[in-house]
Amino acid sequence: MSKALIYGLISSLFFSSTYILNREMATASYAWQWTAALRFLIMLPLLALLLSKNHAYRPVLQSIRDNLLSWVLWSCVGFGLFYVPLCYAASFGPAWLIAGAWQITIPAGALLTPLFLAPSLVNGKLQQIRHKIPIKLLLTAVLIMCGVGLMLVHEATSVSFITVLAIVLPVGIAAFAYPLGSRKILFKHGHNLNTLQRVFGMTLCSMPVWLCLAGFELSQSQLPPLEQIFQSGVVALFSGIIATLLLFEAANLVKHNLSQLAVIEATQAGEVVFTLLGGVLFFHDGVPDLFACLGIILVLIGMVINSLVVRK
Repeated sequence: MSKALIYGLISSLFFSSTYILNREMATASYAWQWTAALRFLIMLPLLALLLSKNHAYRPVLQSIRDNLLSWVLWSCVGFGLFYVPLCYAASFGPAWLIAGAWQITIPAGALLTPLFLAPSLVNGKLQQIRHKIPIKLLLTAVLIMCGVGLMLVHEATSVSFITVLAIVLPVGIAAFAYPLGSRKILFKHGHNLNTLQRVFGMTLCSMPVWLCLAGFELSQSQLPPLEQIFQSGVVALFSGIIATLLLFEAANLVKHNLSQLAVIEATQAGEVVFTLLGGVLFFHDGVPDLFACLGIILVLIGMVINSLVVRK
């Protein structure tokens, strides 16, 4: 569990690049459709290259051929319905607000638990049991959310309610879509595939979403500028490959315990901390005030309590 927890925290560091760079592209008036599509269009050949050794992509393609509809459906949910709303929301508010709203995924991960079956020993026999919502973990998730709220209370006063709503609603959809899609692929088709293979499979099967977005922009005679391609490439490498592989590997290490899986997803609260720090260090954002500092402490305490609850 400790190894999975470390992977989850490091992944949140790399994921924070998404909010910062997406906001930079939005403020430069780059089309959010290209911001979304370019990340995965760049990721696909990079992942294929990583899997080219010993033809490691073949088991993925075989699994996709055998379960095409399921792969496409849950990949479009887990990647498409996750990243499209995030890029859209970047046009309406600062990176810290989007990163804070994204923490809805913490209770979302716990609330989704009853949708999945997990192997458990019942009277000496291995059976598939539908787990209940882990209440203790849900309570610690609420603590983390309170911390996020404190971090945003001062900043949110400078943004209109409509703007906050335009961010929270799409990011809320993304917060449920990401764990739902990735878990479905993990439990349905991930048994004989490693983390890299699963990410490659989901990227490939979510291509209909990205090709549609790219096709729409091309139909409007809108080509992405070189700077947007470069920044999207950085997001693809940092967030799409490094962070996603770390998070998926962390999930793979604890996939037989849905409570621990919810904890790994809760480590993504670190994104708020790293996004705030990144904004201050690299983009000269304002230093967090007292409320924000208290919020950061609450987030860290909540993550530690999550880990201790699972260990107990």
